[in-house]
Formats: sequence, C-alpha cells, structure tokens
Amino acid sequence: MKKKIFIDGSEGTTGLKINQRFAGRDDIEILKTDPDKRKDIGERKRLINESDITFLCLPDAAARESVSLVENDGVRIIDASTAHRTAPEWSYGLPELSAEFRENIRQGKRVSVPGCHATGFMVLAYPLIHSRLLPPDYPMAVTSVTGYSGGGKKMIEQYKDSHRTPEYDAPRLYALSQEHKHLPEMKTIAGLEREPIFSPIVADYYSGMVVSLPIHTAYLQRAQTVKEVYQFYQAYYEGEKFIHVRLAEDMNFLPGNACSGWDGLNIFVTGNDERIVLASQFDNLGKGASGAAVQCMNIMLGCSEGKGLVL
Repeated sequence: MKKKIFIDGSEGTTGLKINQRFAGRDDIEILKTDPDKRKDIGERKRLINESDITFLCLPDAAARESVSLVENDGVRIIDASTAHRTAPEWSYGLPELSAEFRENIRQGKRVSVPGCHATGFMVLAYPLIHSRLLPPDYPMAVTSVTGYSGGGKKMIEQYKDSHRTPEYDAPRLYALSQEHKHLPEMKTIAGLEREPIFSPIVADYYSGMVVSLPIHTAYLQRAQTVKEVYQFYQAYYEGEKFIHVRLAEDMNFLPGNACSGWDGLNIFVTGNDERIVLASQFDNLGKGASGAAVQCMNIMLGCSEGKGLVL
C-alpha cells in the first residue's frame, strides 16, 4: 500500500526540491491541495491528518502551528524548519552521526531536519567530541560559504535581479552578531559547552557549500597527524553511502558549488600536523535540506536510504 505524503509548504524552495526527488516513485502518494487553499488552515489540517508522513517546509511559527493541528496519532512529521531541532521529544535527522540517531529516526514520530550550516559542522565536530578526541569546552570557530539558494525565494530573487546592486557580486559575510539560528543546534547536538564562533558567507552562485573547522592538533587527545585524523574519520563513517572521507593532499581549492545537485557529502582532511582544517562539501539544497528530509523519510519507511536521491 502506498504511503500518503503531504508537503506543507510545497511552493517554497525546500518543498519544491522534495517534490522533484519524488518523481518516478511508485511507493508513495502525494496529497495535494488546491493552490487557492494552500494557506487555508482547515485544508492544511485535513491533509496533515490524512497523511502517513507530513513534511513541514515552512517558517518556524507556521511549522509549530502545523504540529498543533495533528489529531491523528499515526501521523509522522518531518520538519525542515528551525523550530524543533533542539526539542528533546524530536529526533535529529542526521543518521550518520551514530546508530542511535538512525534508530531514533526509524522509530520517531517527530523528526527535525538539520540546518545546512549545522549539517556541515556536525559531521565534523560531533565525532571529535563524542569520541573524546576533543574536550567539550574546546573553543570552536567555523566558517561556511554557501550559495544564495540557502536564503530561500526572497534571496534568490535578489541575486537574480538584473538591477541588483554591486554588493551582490562579491561574497558577503553575515550573521555578524553571532546569533545565527543554527547555533543552538550546533552547540546542543554536538555536545559543546559553548556555541562556536560562526562566520557564514553567502556568495554569487546558486547552490552548494563548504563548511570548514580548524583544529590545533595540540588539543587532540589521540590521532594528532593529518593522516591519523583522516583514518579516524574514515573509520567513523565506514559504510555510510552518503558520506565520503578524503585526504586532501594535492588540493589547493575547495569550490563551494562542486556538489550542486548531489545528495551526498564530502569530508576533507587538510592542513598539516600542527593545524588541521576539516572541511565538508555538499549541496545546501541536498544533504543540507531536501535530500536529507527524503533520506529521513526513507529510513522511516524502511526502504533504501538513497531511494529517489542522487548519489
């Protein structure tokens, strides 16, 4: 029997990309609303409660409202917003972090998809903290470069505007107040004692991103050379089809757009035996959003995690 799927917020960037990944699937039925009723709360409530799984591709307040509309105990929710990422009753949708994360998604009624910047940070930081290679009070600083699609429809329109101002031609540092909405999950899920210093940058290309985390090897408890750290990540993510670990010995550049259209994630171990720079490279619309949401759904349905995805 086909599973009934409703996408609440199907006209947004994430919702549209989820729909694209459902093309050709014969194991699900998409519940669709009349375009004139897509913001009608009664219609949304009806479709949410008719579904087996509802995706929330909405602003935080609207996502919370949608959860409040659930009356059918059988409905499972996958939320792509920031609203529930640190809520204890919600499963965090990054299964590669540990067997426990994957099992929580498999059994969960409520799953929160990580933020794109947080995904890139978490795959680097979580193993270090939870394997006790670094202490939880280590002062982390992370830089992330992303394509403009990460800002949603409004930012996409700004970058595509033929009359845009010259500032859009150059990379732009933002969230200068250190209050970016991904910081709470970066601290909580990674198990840090303080939020990292986070410097996100948006640049003039559509999609893809690189997140970098520098580490002084003197603070590592074990695995203190570039090769040893590479071997640590290789072992940690062994068997994970979405994550590829690489030793970047001969690379001088990591382009932000190299993974656009792909649903996997590359981890690069770079630098030298005193100062290592860890980097994750992926698509902010793939493993950083829609691809991750569909992967979570696949786990919940018990089918291949990569079904409908580009790997």
